[in-house]
Amino acid sequence: MRLSTVILPVRPWRSGGRDEWLRAEQLGFHTAYTYDHLSWRTFRDGPWYGAVPTLTAAAAATERLRLGTLVTSPNFRHPVTLAKDLISLDDISGGRFTLGIGAGGTGFDATALGQEAWTPRERADRFAEFVPLLDRLLTEDSVTHEGDFYSADQARNIPGCVQRPRLPFAVAATGPRGLKLAARYGQAWVTTGDPKLFETGSPEQSLEAIRGQIDKLAKVCADTGREVSELDKVLLTGFTPDRGRPLESLDAFVDFAGRHFELGFTEIAIHAPIPDSDFAADQAVFERIATEALAQLGG
Repeated sequence: MRLSTVILPVRPWRSGGRDEWLRAEQLGFHTAYTYDHLSWRTFRDGPWYGAVPTLTAAAAATERLRLGTLVTSPNFRHPVTLAKDLISLDDISGGRFTLGIGAGGTGFDATALGQEAWTPRERADRFAEFVPLLDRLLTEDSVTHEGDFYSADQARNIPGCVQRPRLPFAVAATGPRGLKLAARYGQAWVTTGDPKLFETGSPEQSLEAIRGQIDKLAKVCADTGREVSELDKVLLTGFTPDRGRPLESLDAFVDFAGRHFELGFTEIAIHAPIPDSDFAADQAVFERIATEALAQLGG
């Protein structure tokens, strides 16, 4: 069992940002992730820094903490330029980087470059090309590709990743096409639960929905000749009907995490507190969870 955190890139590096990443390492989190967005929801009109520079700085400031995105998407990324950034991040971090990757959504990123927001099918189509091409770019010295959405002409990525054969992919998916990509290319699978239950569902309904997602993942893995146990399973918290309640106390989190670890999750990610936001929480409770929860869960 692993406990990780998500640090949203809302604080200037010299005015609290660096300290957050250092504190995450001191608290013993397995991985510290950040969102790879141009802006996001209620934070749109406030400070929001780029994921790649933030993670690069975090890689230089820390020594043991794994780093990653939750998640990067094709909404404003191209596989060729992204691959170069990822190889550099993997090098600077000494092989401590994980790419969380998903198909993207309809938020601000979807239209920030001036395009119309893609439909769910269009996002799935692009994702189905994006992931295999990125896999090639991170494992081959030179890649040429002419696809429906992305092209590469002798794109060079030498010397490749520190982690071999490439840095790990944590694929966020719940639909059939995304789950196939997770089974084929992922070293981990990520879910936030069932978004349809966020507003009106119950924690029990959420557990059942997530159990169904894991069952579907297992079937897709079996169909592709892979054991589902080979994939780490990551729950990004804050988007189930429980909302912020698991961070109200150590006991509340242990109860929440225990029920989800029983489903087969190997990693749970909690957001670092941000005052006056959807992720407001008591810092002292957050730190107690970081340092005491796994021992109570037997991990």
